[in-house]
Amino acid sequence: MIRLKSLLKFLPTLLLLAAGAALCCLYPPMRFSGGICLGLAGLSLVYILLAALQDAHPKAVKRCRWALGGCLAVGVLIVSITLGFVLAAAAGDAGEQCAYIVVLGAAVHGNTPSLTMTERCEAARDYLEANPDTLCVVSGGVGEGESVSEAQAMYSLLTAMGIDGGRIYMEDKATSTWENIRFSLDLLEEQIGVRPETIGIVSSEYHLCRAELFASENGVQGVGIPGTTANLPLRINYFLREVAGIWHYILLGGY
Repeated sequence: MIRLKSLLKFLPTLLLLAAGAALCCLYPPMRFSGGICLGLAGLSLVYILLAALQDAHPKAVKRCRWALGGCLAVGVLIVSITLGFVLAAAAGDAGEQCAYIVVLGAAVHGNTPSLTMTERCEAARDYLEANPDTLCVVSGGVGEGESVSEAQAMYSLLTAMGIDGGRIYMEDKATSTWENIRFSLDLLEEQIGVRPETIGIVSSEYHLCRAELFASENGVQGVGIPGTTANLPLRINYFLREVAGIWHYILLGGY
């Protein structure tokens, strides 16, 4: 009975380990959530260890718990505030009319657009249909496992959806969100002779906060136009990943 009770203490940790390993190994799009599960499992082990040391080192264990609890509280606060900004940006500003929009690339599986790319192109189509004078840049180079550039794949998708190809410019060199914005602005300046002060940014809702940040750092106002991520678990996973992405950029740079 005592042994069973001791083993039950490890059950949540084992479940977190199993969930984390399954997500990381069996469903790569959810590996960020898998990493969170593995991190929580590690944290659980630390608390179990502290409980085992409580009788032998009560003062040291108390200090460790206070320090760990304080770090966790600060971490949760930072994540919550950042997530608030990401969620606010996710609503977008689709009602605002822009002369130019940039559609940010997403994965292409060989020649087949990913679901994320299709969702972004659907949002771009809706915006272009509602604003017939707006011109569009589709942005994205050729990534690993892609047979065509993301720009070409999005051009094909949008024209198949009924958008006039004459309204679409292709920027097919970018390999990151930063390059999507910068290279698209360079292309527009080359095509129209002036750098726009405002651009609409079409991307997945979770991605708009970082994209608008990069637009601002390139000297333009970004107007968010969200594509809807239909898969709810993936949407939650990507929102959490964006929080990490923003802080990675703030602390370490990179785009």
